[in-house]
Amino acid sequence: MNSVDDHIDILFVLSKNHALKKVVEEVKKGSSKWIKTKGEAFAAFYWQAGYGAFSVSQSNVEMVERYIENQEDHHKTVGFQAELRAFLRKHQIEFDEKFLWD
Repeated sequence: MNSVDDHIDILFVLSKNHALKKVVEEVKKGSSKWIKTKGEAFAAFYWQAGYGAFSVSQSNVEMVERYIENQEDHHKTVGFQAELRAFLRKHQIEFDEKFLWD
């Protein structure tokens, strides 16, 4: 897990016994409660309503781990929104901009 100013990347194994939506909900809820205990500067913190999730084959796990570890350096040259758009296009995933950003 690692984050930059406008997003967080988390790599985890999802049990077949847990729905992704519920896992994301619990992560957002728990982290929101925690960050608000860290001082007045975080009192207005909130998560975007949506989220993105992608599966990763076992053969790509190490590459994704390195990407997450180096995300701060990576996003100095490529912004998150531009990178997500490029990723979606590369994998031929249809999207509508009005549903990507809050």
